[in-house]
Amino acid sequence: MKRAALARPIMPKPHQSGIMPSFVAIITQRLSNMLTLKTFKAEVLLLLAAIIWGVSFVAQRVGMEHVGPFTYNGVRFLLGALSLAPLLWIRRRSAPLIPPGGERLMLAGSLLAGLILFVGASLQQVGIVHTTAGKAGFITGLYVVVVPLLGLLWGHRTPWGTWVGALLAVVGLYLLTMNDRLTLTEGDGLVLIGAFFWAGHVLVIGWLAGRHVEPILLACLQFIVCGVLSLAIAVVSEPITLDGLRGATLPILYGGLLSVGVAFTLQVVAQRDAPPAHAAIILSLETVFAALGGWLLLNETLAGRGLMGCGLMFAGMLLSQLVLGKTAPPPTEPAVVAAPVLVESEPGQTDELKARLAPVRQ
Repeated sequence: MKRAALARPIMPKPHQSGIMPSFVAIITQRLSNMLTLKTFKAEVLLLLAAIIWGVSFVAQRVGMEHVGPFTYNGVRFLLGALSLAPLLWIRRRSAPLIPPGGERLMLAGSLLAGLILFVGASLQQVGIVHTTAGKAGFITGLYVVVVPLLGLLWGHRTPWGTWVGALLAVVGLYLLTMNDRLTLTEGDGLVLIGAFFWAGHVLVIGWLAGRHVEPILLACLQFIVCGVLSLAIAVVSEPITLDGLRGATLPILYGGLLSVGVAFTLQVVAQRDAPPAHAAIILSLETVFAALGGWLLLNETLAGRGLMGCGLMFAGMLLSQLVLGKTAPPPTEPAVVAAPVLVESEPGQTDELKARLAPVRQ
């Protein structure tokens, strides 16, 4: 006979609440989705790009101690164009850089984008001589708020969040830049005007991106246009010496190779895996790193009023980008990647501002 199995006593299970385990499960699942290894690596790369772009404002300030603003921009942008050559070679292996019949659009687009880039970069570079790296970073960053507002001129509809972000940015700008006489300093004024050209440049790049123009080739060609125009102005208006170029070697190399070549590559790779909302927040930190770089490397300081202004401006920039649902290009190099295209809402659609990005940023 088989022995009867001993019956195990049934122990009462401790009472468990159904709310807490489900809450923990939801949080755990969301964290798992957000912080996958691939996403985490992408966000680290974006953070590194933001640091490089933020510190580039310091390089721009230091470079002005040795060469003029047009000389610096000319050499820097031509060097930046050269640094994109490896990326162009890689892209060319997979597909033609210019589709049949697209030569005229590429040429005209490069000339227009390069001209606007030249004006914006020149205003920024001349203005940064008379202001701090931190203030220049935050004022330039206003272009992410200006872009959707300029879109109104083309009949684009702007979300409510953009208006709130613009209001915060204007109040912050007042606290950061206005002196006791309620006037802008020369440097702050030039950088602020330049922010409007950066915004116009974003719209032009976005329009070209919607026509499937190769973004890396477009970036390279417009850098060449900007560099040639800058050097042409420098030849007739600034002293160019070997000693000056030698003294500005490190700032120029940083601005040309790191800020364009390395950081651009990091962004192209990282934004394929990073959620757009996360990327918007991380890339907006460029303005913060500009202020930190100026404080650590140039001993620049901001009073309490200026810090409050920076905080409001940063909140306005974030709100504007997050409402659009896509990342804007980095404030220092708006031309490097294809920018969002503002698309008119058709009758019957909800009021929204759409963004269309080039395939390289997907």
